[in-house]
Amino acid sequence: MADPFDLVVIGSGPGGYVCAIKAAQLGLKVAVVEKRKTYGGTCLNVGCIPSKALLHASEMFAEAQHSFDELGIEVSPKVNLEKLLAHKDKTVKQNVDGIGFLFKKNKVTGVIGTGKITAPGSVEVTKEDGSTETLSAKAVCIATGSDVAGIPGVELAFDGETIVSSDHAIDLKKVPETMIVVGAGVIGLELGSVWSRIGAKVTVVEYLDKILGSMDGDVSKQFQRMLAKQGFDFKLSAKVTGVSKTEKGASVTFEPVKGGEPQTIAADVVLVATGRKPYTEGLGLDAVGVKLDNRGRVEIDGHFRTSVPGIYAIGDVVKGPMLAHKAEDEGVALAEQLAGQAGHVNYDVIPAVVYTAPEVASVGKTEEELKAAGVEYNVGKFAFTANGRARAMLHTDGFVKFLADKRTDRVLGCHIVGFGAGEMIHEAAVLMEFGGSSEDLARTCHAHPTMSEAVKEAAMATFAKPIHS
Repeated sequence: MADPFDLVVIGSGPGGYVCAIKAAQLGLKVAVVEKRKTYGGTCLNVGCIPSKALLHASEMFAEAQHSFDELGIEVSPKVNLEKLLAHKDKTVKQNVDGIGFLFKKNKVTGVIGTGKITAPGSVEVTKEDGSTETLSAKAVCIATGSDVAGIPGVELAFDGETIVSSDHAIDLKKVPETMIVVGAGVIGLELGSVWSRIGAKVTVVEYLDKILGSMDGDVSKQFQRMLAKQGFDFKLSAKVTGVSKTEKGASVTFEPVKGGEPQTIAADVVLVATGRKPYTEGLGLDAVGVKLDNRGRVEIDGHFRTSVPGIYAIGDVVKGPMLAHKAEDEGVALAEQLAGQAGHVNYDVIPAVVYTAPEVASVGKTEEELKAAGVEYNVGKFAFTANGRARAMLHTDGFVKFLADKRTDRVLGCHIVGFGAGEMIHEAAVLMEFGGSSEDLARTCHAHPTMSEAVKEAAMATFAKPIHS
């Protein structure tokens, strides 16, 4: 057996590869085990990156269809799906190849194969040809991410063409005339948006009585109205009881959550986007004594330690939001701790973004959460309809909303619906990381004309009054 590694990471998604690179930068000898043929995990291969390539392309098509004429640009756009998918594939390749380059640059050893923990400090890797290799390590990090979740009590037969998961929905070979999306969360609305913009009639079936689950109520209501204007149809408070293949496509059967007659609707494609579940299969966790919680997640303490000394876990496989950047921050913090430093993650300031058009972004508490906790707060809102840059770009949909402690004015949450929301939210994130107030942000000079002026105006509306509304 070769000299032991300081750290072996199982999984090369955002949490795993960032943890490995940071640990190597801090002087540790690191190996990464990846079961795919390419690095990057779900995020880079079939998740975040390819979906954003498709979202951007479909948004450009929609702009050309609906906005160019008003701007004085005359075109007759059409979609070449083959080229659109090729752009997506090229983007994925550039990103996964980049991880391989970073591993070489930082002297991280990459091992392709399926990892299994056989004992504390020992990871057995099964290669594609069936051969095995055992890696010895002072520490092992489980960063295996998550997998597609199904529908409780409903048997699903994914065929990749008519009944599909998010993995398949980034690679449909033709634009469906009709699509049913089961689940009104981030993944369902993003991928539904892609196919809606390039020609599909999309119906969303959701168990809850609102879209975007735990997001702020104001955001959810206004965003649903925006999507309805774009052609989305919503069936809320609907419990799916069956998904079946038909001669022409597939059908979904659902009934009202509160009881009532079932209803069946059909479409060319059914996308099941009901969330994700931690991926722990085949890791040998039971045999070595790593405990899971009641939701199948690896149990950890405040320092990412599992129930077995020397075995750690980060990312989607543990508690907290299933977000790539949360996993990255945990990977950095764990690497720092293993190197003797004091890494940590502030879970109160983790932004979330829905990359639709317009975008939806949030950080911190929602108004509903503050009410439930009995926290007294002030609200400040500013609509993009009153923003000069937004008018110039024909992107006046949406608003910025701040929530601040009523006594101290410390910002507790920020929620944005609008063009570029995913970029603007970080202004609030930095403010909150330093415990800032709405007045701090409102008194910070913002360039004119910019969309970000709406952020300033919303902050101004929180502690005083806005100027432009």
